[in-house]
Amino acid sequence: MVATEIVIVQTTIDDEEGARELAQGAVAARLAACAHIDPPHTAVYRWKDKIEVAMEWRVSFKTTEDRLPALAEWVGNEHRYDVPEWITLAGSGASEGYRAWVVEETTVA
Repeated sequence: MVATEIVIVQTTIDDEEGARELAQGAVAARLAACAHIDPPHTAVYRWKDKIEVAMEWRVSFKTTEDRLPALAEWVGNEHRYDVPEWITLAGSGASEGYRAWVVEETTVA
């Protein structure tokens, strides 16, 4: 059994190109084994005392607890929002094969 746990991290961004850049950049840097980009959805939120309505794409990164701090720093630097969404979800119950693959793909040689 692999010692580290899988973590799923979600962020959103205002266009598909930006979502692809975040997904591809994180995978290329081995900060995430993969990233899923969800179709656009409508976001309703309060920002600077105003109700906003916007289209956003959700990016879900699959990484490990060990790589989470580096991914957080990278997304913070690369994301264009002042306060990007950053939600982590435990990847409990993952198969051993999938867990091993995520660990392998996020290991820096």
